[in-house]
Amino acid sequence: MDIQLNDIALFVEVAKRKNFSHAAEALGMPAATLSRRVSDLERRIGMQLLTRTTRRIELTEAGALYFERCRHIIEEASVAHEQLHDMAAQPKGRLRISMIASLAQLVLPVVMREFTEQYPDIQCEFDLSGRPVDAISNPFDLVLRFGQQPDSSLISRQIMLMSHQLYASQDYLARHGAPRIPSDLSHHDCLRFPSGEGNSSYWMLHSGERVVRVQVFGRLIANNMGMLARLASNGMGIVPLPVFDAMETAIARAGLVRVLHDWSLTPMPLFALLPSRTIPAKTRAFLDFIQPRLNEQPRQGLVQLAN
Repeated sequence: MDIQLNDIALFVEVAKRKNFSHAAEALGMPAATLSRRVSDLERRIGMQLLTRTTRRIELTEAGALYFERCRHIIEEASVAHEQLHDMAAQPKGRLRISMIASLAQLVLPVVMREFTEQYPDIQCEFDLSGRPVDAISNPFDLVLRFGQQPDSSLISRQIMLMSHQLYASQDYLARHGAPRIPSDLSHHDCLRFPSGEGNSSYWMLHSGERVVRVQVFGRLIANNMGMLARLASNGMGIVPLPVFDAMETAIARAGLVRVLHDWSLTPMPLFALLPSRTIPAKTRAFLDFIQPRLNEQPRQGLVQLAN
């Protein structure tokens, strides 16, 4: 049976995406050529691997079994090939990263210039939709999500606990005063994420061994951290934001000051979801670069806003 590893790799890419056009675009080859190569593979194997329709393709029972066995082989071979090249050169290639827009707006403008200067041969492609990632058709090299994720065949690694502290603009504090104890927050406009609890939310505040659950209210709710930060900078209320030292470069432009200095919200775990336990050099480079910058604590009480 004359079957080349490259042909198996083509099949695996098509099986992941269940679409010849999308797979061909990712592989940089004509869709017609890709379809012919996969058909040749089916003929040499002697079994149909894909069921083709006008809109979509599906795996046959044999195709699903072949895909599960082969995709790990292709991943290992790809990483091994890349590692040989990386012995003489820096990591390179297209790195596809999925992360929620809130985190991206706060983090990427601060850290990506340094990353691109350090790794000029890595092309980063970010998806900020935050949509659930299917383990089989996952098109990303790295997925970053807050909180424990549903079980899947993706490899989940907690890379940090991100601290959250409370901020407000000088203008807001001049008009409304600064909260002095956590219970004061119930009398302020608090900029909140949707909670499904109507007009109020609950924030868990920590100070050493002390933990306080505070009911907070506010007229503005958004599922985007960057938007909440902008609202706070315009004097609209008090906002919880993640803090880390990498954002300190533009602190002078932020216009926010920390309130309730002795208190912080419950740290939120940030997880990296990976398609394989074997991490390619380009993915490892990004994780090794960003993780310490997110873990560092700020030396000042301000946080930068995304432009």
